[in-house]
Amino acid sequence: MTERFPDGFLWGTATAAHQVEGNNVNSDFWVLENLANTVFAEPSGDAIDHCHRYADDIALLANLGFNSYRFSIEWARVEPEPGHFSQAALDHYRRMLETCNRHGLEPVVTYHHFTSPRWLISRGGWRSPDTAGRFADYCAKATCAFGDLMTAACTINEVNLPLMIGQWLKHDADNPKQIAFRQQAAQAFGVDKDEAVPFLFATSTRESDTILAAHAQGAAVIKAERSDLSVGMTVAPSDMQAVAGGEGLRDQVRRELRDVFLEAARGDDFIGVQTYSRERYGPQGPLPPEEGCP
Repeated sequence: MTERFPDGFLWGTATAAHQVEGNNVNSDFWVLENLANTVFAEPSGDAIDHCHRYADDIALLANLGFNSYRFSIEWARVEPEPGHFSQAALDHYRRMLETCNRHGLEPVVTYHHFTSPRWLISRGGWRSPDTAGRFADYCAKATCAFGDLMTAACTINEVNLPLMIGQWLKHDADNPKQIAFRQQAAQAFGVDKDEAVPFLFATSTRESDTILAAHAQGAAVIKAERSDLSVGMTVAPSDMQAVAGGEGLRDQVRRELRDVFLEAARGDDFIGVQTYSRERYGPQGPLPPEEGCP
């Protein structure tokens, strides 16, 4: 390889707390994945026990040649009950950051990677306008506890993904399992069926406004604690392509599912881009892949 990457370029890998830590019992996902009619493929359970094995895991990352680690802190651990911030959890994440620094890994910390405290969903979840302020309070507490050890902060992971999921769910709205899942979720959180709004089910523009307000308020309090810290969010844009006559529809979808979030990021220090797939649009709507393409 003859190309040279710039000095300071970060070669990293990433995890989400709920996917790796294990036993995240205060999280809304823990509730959802253990419902009788869950749409989750399997419960997280112990996961890979990263919560206890983080020192070995971080050493492995360094030995593989990475110089950065992006991981998320778990709101449900830091604030297991409204207004109660766990010093033990804050100390745990500080130790994780210290371990990254000892191994020469630049820590990029995500404050919200899909999961929220279960109590938040019982109080309106991502439909409630109060959620933005609650998220900011959590960001302030965490940044005060260990912000001095971070390289960059990501407020919310894939802020546009709920709207994308909403597009997919339109085609599955009458699925009996989906209906039973939503009903059981509402019962578990003690709210009406349409009021159970975890992050990934915040599929309306009203709820997207709450997510973007949470990002803006979270970023502001992080900056207030550490003005020199790079702060942003990430989006999950697809590679949107159009065949002849499909340009208008493609552009409309792109505005709704991507551009509004890019506009909201104008004042940030960075924007993370996580692209996994391609979408094709024709004059009548979405198209499948071309013949012969997997």
